[in-house]
Amino acid sequence: MIHLGAMNGVIVDPSARRAVCGGGATWANIDAATQLHGLATPGGFISHTGVAGLPLGGGIGWLTKMAGLSCDNLVAAEVVTADSRIVRASAEENPELFWALRGGGGNFGVVTSFEFALHPVGPLVNLGLFFFGLDNGSEALQFARGFVKTLPTDATAFLAIGLSAPPAPFVPEQYRFRPGHALLVAGFGSAEAHREAVAPIREAVTPLFELVTPIPYVALQQMFNESATWGTLGYEKALYLDELSDAAIAVIGEHVPKKSSPLSFCPTFIMPGAYCTPGDADTAFGGSRSASYVFNIGAAALDRESYEADRTWVRNFWEAMRPHATGSGGYVNFMMEVDDDRVRASYGEAKYERLARIKAEYDPDNIFSLNVNIKPTPQAA
Repeated sequence: MIHLGAMNGVIVDPSARRAVCGGGATWANIDAATQLHGLATPGGFISHTGVAGLPLGGGIGWLTKMAGLSCDNLVAAEVVTADSRIVRASAEENPELFWALRGGGGNFGVVTSFEFALHPVGPLVNLGLFFFGLDNGSEALQFARGFVKTLPTDATAFLAIGLSAPPAPFVPEQYRFRPGHALLVAGFGSAEAHREAVAPIREAVTPLFELVTPIPYVALQQMFNESATWGTLGYEKALYLDELSDAAIAVIGEHVPKKSSPLSFCPTFIMPGAYCTPGDADTAFGGSRSASYVFNIGAAALDRESYEADRTWVRNFWEAMRPHATGSGGYVNFMMEVDDDRVRASYGEAKYERLARIKAEYDPDNIFSLNVNIKPTPQAA
């Protein structure tokens, strides 16, 4: 690889559309370096997230519909194994380890270097944000589940369910901190096409306020940073939904008003397009590759009392949503309380057993266990 355009520890080769970074980089570092060349790789929704954890467990973000998960865009990795070896993993070198790294978490070693594929994005993109109050929240969610399926391939949507309106300049003062639901649409084509794509929203359900504007891609990546600042107390549980059914929306309507902290909400990721392109067995990612929703219930608070209240809120909300979920598994990057049954359910038996065999080869004593743990197969160990 020809190394060009080094910035903040990220090395970009724009001609090959590749970027290399160390495990200590953040997604903000990657975004800043790659956007100098009008390129990006799928990251998460919080830009100060460290690079290492996200692709190892999957990696959902604004580009998932267009380019897949972060793990789908991992081209190679350098790994320090439990026995102190330094190995390279790619499709050609140690391919079983490479397969396991793309979704199997931090079970197989310390990843010290990542190489990602890049895609043409930005530097300006388009944003449409529509905020609905809880009084017509169910109507807005019922509309949104159909609307998102009509978006063109270069536009993607995200639902911030139960979001408290931020004290931002574009939010009318009377609505600041008011809980509701936000439908966000990011467009990667022309501004005109984006305006046409979002026009049906305000015609179908009246929002309390909206923001439709061009925005730098790096700013889009930072939109939700204030919901997860360093030092915030956090707790979350997630599950997969095949559909945002009327029954699921009824549960949302019952539980959202019970949250205590304005920072708590339910980031809901819609998973069409390139997310569905790989086969379920192509990577170790623990989730079905069929179009679905990843429904995350997140508690976030700056004080202990609100945190404890909303941790209970998350657990009760999650239990109420379970009957509407796809199985008992969930997205491993959103697991905070890990038990063996949920880990197995998330990966499925065949994928879990393959991961356990690879774990036995690279970490037979389970040194890397403080994670969403995959135990090594005893026979192989």
